[in-house]
Amino acid sequence: MRVRKFWGWGYADELLSDEEEKKIDKRIASTFSLDEVDRIKIPEVDEIEIQKPKIKCPKNLMSLFSNEKIERLNHSYGKSFPDSARSLLGEFDSPPDLVCFPKSEGDITDILDWASSNDVAVIPYGGGSSVCGGVETNVGDDYKGVVSLDMKNLNSIIDIDKDSRTALIQGGILGPELESQLKKHDLTMRHYPQSFEFSTLGGWIATRSGGHYATLYTHIDDFVESLKMITPSGTYETRRLPGSGAGPSPDRLAIGSEGIMGIITEASMRLQDRPTFRSSTTVEFEKYNDALNALKEISQSGLFPSNCRLLDSNEALFNGAGDGTKHLLILAFESADHDKSYSLDRALELADMNNGMYERSPQTPEAHRSGSSGNWRNSFIRAPYLRESFTRRGIIQDTFETSITWDKASNFINEVKELTSKEILKITGKPSLVTCRITHSYPDGLAPYFTFGAFATPKTMIDVWKDIKLATNEICVSKQGTVTHHHAVGRDHRPYGYDKQSPELFREVLKSTKATLDPKGIMNPGVLIDPKGKKIENWMLSV
Repeated sequence: MRVRKFWGWGYADELLSDEEEKKIDKRIASTFSLDEVDRIKIPEVDEIEIQKPKIKCPKNLMSLFSNEKIERLNHSYGKSFPDSARSLLGEFDSPPDLVCFPKSEGDITDILDWASSNDVAVIPYGGGSSVCGGVETNVGDDYKGVVSLDMKNLNSIIDIDKDSRTALIQGGILGPELESQLKKHDLTMRHYPQSFEFSTLGGWIATRSGGHYATLYTHIDDFVESLKMITPSGTYETRRLPGSGAGPSPDRLAIGSEGIMGIITEASMRLQDRPTFRSSTTVEFEKYNDALNALKEISQSGLFPSNCRLLDSNEALFNGAGDGTKHLLILAFESADHDKSYSLDRALELADMNNGMYERSPQTPEAHRSGSSGNWRNSFIRAPYLRESFTRRGIIQDTFETSITWDKASNFINEVKELTSKEILKITGKPSLVTCRITHSYPDGLAPYFTFGAFATPKTMIDVWKDIKLATNEICVSKQGTVTHHHAVGRDHRPYGYDKQSPELFREVLKSTKATLDPKGIMNPGVLIDPKGKKIENWMLSV
């Protein structure tokens, strides 16, 4: 089996070429006027020192637990910038004492019973792709120990109902395996977050993930028909129905719960027939507000394109999708039932009415993988590997995302760019370019996704990143946006973000619910809320 990187994204054998590394050195030196660029050496497992486990696993569950060093390293962090930075620097101050690999729901029940009785924190772990501190094992000193509970063994499709076009699926299945098994039945879920290769169904549900489908079916919420969650207080299972008006939805309590109440072990998911008809093209705009208005009109037209992403000129340039002079609107439609050319034609009419410029490309099954849209797609997939190489040099390449209603959109995007640039200049002493792409759009609003680069050194990069993250959290929320559109909350989005955005009374209700399902407060403490009676220090606020 291929070994995952404990310090970055993907597998250990997936590294940039020497030529790519030299290009990055040259780009950094040129951008920040440096004579030379230092790199952190990629650490080896044997070079990392971590504390011994503070707890021992129970004898009756010994076969489910591991205290191997590589497992503890791999389960210490997710895959955010600071996760990679701390790993590269060998900073594993709070690794899990143990990692457990349940093989059944009964195993999970036994593990949670043992953890509750022994004051041991449990961190649910799907694919480990969190970019907001959602799987970090630093829970403070109020627990006797901490374990990471890895769901990789619960990874099957249990049943497929072709009449209802649904499937009952275990929570630990990774994205590629899920789609591979559905393909045999000519079905698909069509949910492709950027972390698709290394994220799980249970993780998508727990974090309310957003996929690449840019309109209509955007969030995992749209696909969940029912689910089962194992909590310290027992099994939480909802009824499988296409819809129900019977009070508040029990599903919604678990969707987005981020592991603070229990482990999502299986879910009945709505599926689609695999698309066979596709139409796509790219539209150029000289003025950003023209592009924004075209996006709004398409979003409100009822056409519901599968891809409807707007890249500002610099975002297009840096991703190889343009020359930096035009803003790009990437449009694509798909269906398993009928040709979508008419939908594309109408969308292009709306773009044309807003001064959009385009050429209709030949509509082949692979058209969406070529041209500007194909270049952007390839760059998007490649981004995590490039980011970790910048991290090795102390340079911060990161993103933050939010959403806002259409009436505030233009001013919001401009103000967030300007304020973020000012904050980065104040923090680092060097200017930074902030770019924007619109990843998802709705009839009532849109989801801007901002990218920035910031200068730091390997010694300063974590503190610099913290300052920038706290600033962008506050900027988004203070301007009436959300602190996160689809990256979840975790620990990183709480300070100046989620804690400010969520109503105080709601947080009290959430604490009470958690106290019912998780009386000892062992489930993912520090995420979303602090459990009653426990003091959890957020590492983002530490000096």
